[in-house]
Amino acid sequence: MNEIQLHRLDLNLLVVFEALMSAGSVVEAAERLGKTPSAVSHALARLRGQVGDPVLVRVGGKMTPSPFALELIEEVRPILRNIQRIMATPEPFDPKTSTRVFRVAMPAFSDAVALILKQIRQEAPGVRVEWAKPATFLYDSVADGMIDVAHVGGELRLPDGLEEEEVEPFTIMTFLRQDHPALSNWGKHVWKKYPHLQVSISTNTLSPVESQSKPNAGDRHIAAVISEFSGAGAVLASTDMMGTFPVVQMAGELERHGLVAMLPPVTPRRFANRFVWSKKLTNDAASIWFRGIVIEGYRAAQKRATELLNEKTATY
Repeated sequence: MNEIQLHRLDLNLLVVFEALMSAGSVVEAAERLGKTPSAVSHALARLRGQVGDPVLVRVGGKMTPSPFALELIEEVRPILRNIQRIMATPEPFDPKTSTRVFRVAMPAFSDAVALILKQIRQEAPGVRVEWAKPATFLYDSVADGMIDVAHVGGELRLPDGLEEEEVEPFTIMTFLRQDHPALSNWGKHVWKKYPHLQVSISTNTLSPVESQSKPNAGDRHIAAVISEFSGAGAVLASTDMMGTFPVVQMAGELERHGLVAMLPPVTPRRFANRFVWSKKLTNDAASIWFRGIVIEGYRAAQKRATELLNEKTATY
């Protein structure tokens, strides 16, 4: 694909593109934008010419996005939100009347998500929260203000332009089913003998197992890799796999699937844990409100997870 000349690109084309992706039809997108369907169709044709891709095609009477469009919308939406935020006339932030869109990058720990969204719905019913997946270039997105607050683990040095708040370090445990054969002789030998489940969240942060310092201590057989913690409990409950994760990520799964949590024989139990945001948003009233709810919601979920662990952990 040829490089696009930015000075020739009409920003309105991206606005139309976002409306089309949200609405799924030319007519509904036109209604949202206050334009005629023919004007939207014309804009779509111009965008196709600019990017050299069909973007949206009609399949079975519906507008279906191309693979390129699915990638593009993930980049376009935060950019448009950021422009909207920058160009908006400054005014006092009132959660009760705000319709602002906030973006948070954080694995979807079910208990934390529920607490955060419940509080936001109570205080700001018109606010929208977009949960972004942590990604390789997460810090760049946070520094640019495209993500309001992000949760990160590990000891990676923060780049310039970011602020941080440390929270209680992760407590690391190994989770497995109650009748797992490894429980009868728990230790490093069986920990390495049985297959492991890994959750990869697509960042540069090493997992607690890979980041520990002892040579070869984390040598284990990874039998499967999944992208969400929400599926880990069911896998561990029905197989001989075990998984070594922070307790806050597995508290709900521990209870739902009757798992056992054991001290990992070769990994550190505590792992650095913090929230980061752009210095540009440090004094922004809306951002202060939002990240306060996110961080306190997370802290409450982490506390609840620790209490549950203390109640459920068996001694072998």
